[in-house]
Parts: sequence; C-alpha cells; structure tokens
Amino acid sequence: MFASLPPLDPDLRAAYLARLGLEPAPPSADALCSLAQRQAERVPYETLWIQAGEAWSVDPHEAARRIAREGRGGYCYHLNGALGLLLSSLGYDVRGHVGGVHGPDGPDPASAGNHLALTVHGLPTDTNPGGTWYVDNGLGDALHGPLPLVAGEHHQPPFRLSLEQEPGSTAWHLTHDPSGGFRGMRWTSSVATLSDFEDKHRWLSTSPDSSFVQVAMAERRDATGVDVVRGLVPMRIGAGAHTGEPVTRRAEWFDLLADRFGLRLETSTPEARDRLWRTVVDAHRRWEATRG
Repeated sequence: MFASLPPLDPDLRAAYLARLGLEPAPPSADALCSLAQRQAERVPYETLWIQAGEAWSVDPHEAARRIAREGRGGYCYHLNGALGLLLSSLGYDVRGHVGGVHGPDGPDPASAGNHLALTVHGLPTDTNPGGTWYVDNGLGDALHGPLPLVAGEHHQPPFRLSLEQEPGSTAWHLTHDPSGGFRGMRWTSSVATLSDFEDKHRWLSTSPDSSFVQVAMAERRDATGVDVVRGLVPMRIGAGAHTGEPVTRRAEWFDLLADRFGLRLETSTPEARDRLWRTVVDAHRRWEATRG
C-alpha cells in the first residue's frame, strides 16, 4: 500500500516530525517506538470533523497535511494512513492491512474494512527476533506503542492486550482489555489498497446508523491511560480514572478540546464550528431524553 504511494515531500515530513517533537532518524525498533508513542500522545483520535460537516477522504497525504499543518487528528484511516506514509518516507518497510473492529460476538464479514492496521518489518530485537511489529494508532484507547507481532499477552498500562494468529491462516487477532472501548480487531496479512477502505469510510462517516455520526468523540492515549470526550462528557481511563459532568457551555467545551486534546480547530470555518457545537448539543439532549 505505502510502497505504491509517493513519499511525503521533505517540508511536510519535517512539519509532521515537528508536531511529534522528533528529529529524523534511521529506521530502528527504538525509533519506531518513539514515533508511534509520540503520535499517540500528540495526535488525537477524533471524529469532530464528521459533526462539523467536513468531508475527509482516506488519502494518507491529505491526512498527513492536516496532522502536520492544521493540528488535527482523525480516525483509523487517517491516523494509521498518515503514520504509515511518514514511516515509509523515513525508510521503514511498512504495510497496511484490511482490519475489522468487532463486538462481543467476535469477527464477522461485515466488520472487514472498518479498520486500517499496520505492520512494520525488518527490525529484529532480542525480544522480537522475527523483526515484525504491529503498529496501530487508529484504535483510540488501545495501543500506546508498537507490539512485537508475537502471539501472547502484552501489557501496555492500563491495558492487557493479547495477540493470536488464527490457526491455519495468516490472519491475526487483537483482543482488547475488558476495560477498553471495543472487544477486538482482526486483520489479514495481505497488503491493502486505499480502495479497500473507501466504501466503509463513506458509511462510517455519513450513515445515520454509524456510531461515529451519532456521537462526536476525541481520545488521546498516553503511557498510563486515555483521555476521552464523548459528546459533552469528559472522562479518563486508567491512572486518575474518572467521569466528569457534561460540559454544557460552548466556550468551555472548545477549551476542553484545545487543552486536553490539542484540538483548536483553527482551520475550521465559523460555520463548521457552529454546526459541530449544535450537533453535539442536540445529540446530548436526545441522550438525556432516553434516560427519562
């Protein structure tokens, strides 16, 4: 997938690295870990562009530009797409794969393509002699950094995650911690193309039945947990866990996005910001009405 795409131009690559607070370095397992961790900590998982009426594509170059120059994030196609393109531009052997985030009933055909997963190859270490790494900054509240693509349990506080290869298959499965926001994700080992995700992306970002359309959200992962806002409600998972009261004043809500998630939405038009706030408040009122 990434090998067939043009690399980031040098200026955009430098701006992307500047947002991560990193200097360019030769490919290594340690450098890969730093890149993925800094992206988790500084580039939020967010769907606010949907409620703001800002139609985004799955093009990794567009996602990288928004991340590097507009201070935005995105969901899996954007975060992993842009990171994969950055890694490829830095000389890593990175591959994109068709994944499927699923619920308690396990993987199903309908979920295939609702996620873009990454693997990086050719970086052996003492603890990962095979040299293949599972990299995923597009799951919101799951990984803080890469995992060796090795079956077994992996601890990234506050979560215990497990990886398993499907018997008789090249597909892999991630099981999330019970305290996380989803049950698991399956991905195939074949290399994906951008067209593999376009239909799912269109549905996820436009269908009234999509949870991403129904609820605006942002998440920011760090070494001990996850900051989250769903609609008007802020919360924390992991160290310092809590659920706050709804933030019902517009200025305070936008300040929350800026202070906790780095989302100042400076490139959004006033009309888009108005639409975002109106949509989030209306959704909160409908939610309150269901609690009767």
